[in-house]
Order: sequence, then structure tokens, then C-alpha cells
Amino acid sequence: MDWIQIILLSLIQGLTEFLPVSSSAHLVLPAQLTQWPDQGLAFDVAVHFGTLIAVLAYFRTDLLNLLSAAGRAPMFIRTKGWSGLFTTGQAMDTDLDLLLKLALATFPIVLVGLASKDFVEAHLRTVPIIATTTMLFALILWYADRKPGQRASIRWSDAAWIGIAQTLALIPGTSRSGITITVALLLGLSRVNSARFSFLLSIPTIAGAQLLLTMDLAGSQGSMEVWPLLAGAAIAFGAAYASIHFFIRLLDRYGMTPYVLYRLALGACLLAFVGI
Repeated sequence: MDWIQIILLSLIQGLTEFLPVSSSAHLVLPAQLTQWPDQGLAFDVAVHFGTLIAVLAYFRTDLLNLLSAAGRAPMFIRTKGWSGLFTTGQAMDTDLDLLLKLALATFPIVLVGLASKDFVEAHLRTVPIIATTTMLFALILWYADRKPGQRASIRWSDAAWIGIAQTLALIPGTSRSGITITVALLLGLSRVNSARFSFLLSIPTIAGAQLLLTMDLAGSQGSMEVWPLLAGAAIAFGAAYASIHFFIRLLDRYGMTPYVLYRLALGACLLAFVGI
């Protein structure tokens, strides 16, 4: 890998990981347009690590509150009983409530991801599939964003449906953030709260994927110099942090329309590259 490839792929990964535009669709383009060599598993691990640190850093206050809630859970259960975990109102620990709902929403992707990993790698990572899903889920996102709700609170049923929808992100081109925000909007959550829950949900999801990548890396024979890996992680971190910040800041003003239009154009470009 030369430094132009390292910088460009790191920027693509960082900028697109959390936007509803599908990072997998973007990573197809450099391979179509250039003769660059495959970046290798070690580089994939490095840039995903950079994006994971970015979302951890951005939501550090929320995460500290969730960790504190996890520490309070035993005392809460002794005081309120197990049924208290599923109550609403002033008696409920709101941070603990959010933590449990994030756990519920994470559960489906763990099961489906482990069961379908080999099938996805073997059959779904093709340009026509990525282009089609990029465009199809763009239209669904547009439909969901036409009349966004105003609700801030996440119900148990919301968490379950968002978690089930997240499994569709295993299909390349869908976009994990795109599909989870889409379903949250359809359920009546506001744009900002849809995005916040989606980003918090990304933390265990990306961490789990990172663990699988690292295990694959440990079993591989490849190697790479450390400086390109550190540079890739740092660039991906900065790009991801900026994309989260500006996405949330501009969300209410512009909604999802810019991303919908961009996805439709991207999908069309991918189909043109393969002659469809």
C-alpha cells in the first residue's frame, strides 16, 4: 500500500462508517477505479479500531453514565426486584433502562451475524447487490424521513425492532446506521434521538465485529508495517469523529434527503461501473 491508498481508504472508512450511506459501498469504488492491492486484514482491523474509538470518545459522557448504571444494577434489583427493570416512570433508573434496551437491540445481530458470516462473505459481497441495496434502502430511508416523529423515549418494542432491523446491515450496501435510523423514524422517534440510539448501538456491534476481525487476523499469515496501521487508525478516528459531530448537528436542519440523493447517485455509479 502506498500512502495515497492508506489516506483515502482511512478517510472513506471514517467518514462513511456512521453516516447512512454504507461504508461497504464506498470501499468498492477504489477497487473498481484503481489497480491498488487489497489493503489486507490488518489494515481493516486498524481503521475499524479508529472508528470505534471515535464513537467511544464522542459519547463518552453517555458511556460513563451507562457504566455507572451497570454498577447500580445489583442494588436496583435488590430494591425493586427483577420486574423493576421493565417498569416505566419516575421509579425507573433511566440510564439502566437505556443500557438494557441497547443490550436487547444488540442480541439479534450477534445471533444472525455468527450464523450468516460465511454466507455473506461467499455470496453477497458483489457490486450488483451492493448497488441495489444502496439504492433500495435509500428510498426506504426517504419514506421514513418524510414525517419524522418527535418522541424521545425508547420503548422495549422499539429496541427489539431496531435490533432486528440491524441484522439487515449484514447485507453489504444496506448501511447499519441507515437501517437503524430508518426503523427508529418509522416507529415515531425524532431524528436526533433515532441517530443517538443508532450510534450508541453501534458500539457493541462494531466492538463485536472488531473482535471477529482480530481473531481472523490472529489466524492469518499476513503482516504489515506498524506505521501505516497507526496512521490508518488515526485518520479513521478523526474522520469518524467529525462525521458524527456534523451529522447530529445538521440533522434537524437538512434531514435525510442529502444522504438519500447521494445513495441513489452512488448506487447508479456502481451499476454503471459493472455495465448494468
